[in-house]
Amino acid sequence: MFPLARRALGLAARGIQHTVKRQAGHKHGPDFHDKYGNIILLGGVVFCTTIWSYVVTQTGIDWNLSPVGRITPKEWREQ
Repeated sequence: MFPLARRALGLAARGIQHTVKRQAGHKHGPDFHDKYGNIILLGGVVFCTTIWSYVVTQTGIDWNLSPVGRITPKEWREQ
């Protein structure tokens, strides 16, 4: 069992070395996420903040956070 495990680790190490050598051969330029990722993230934060600010302040929704003390039981009617 030990030689089999050693051989598997050797293959994994050889695969990693091959990948590193292949990637070292060409230049890595900035991709879309490197260029625009932070701008898009910031735009999303601004958009969500703006929409929620509008919803909370302007729509007139009654935010019933807790019903305690607001709900009173109705009187029982006998028929």
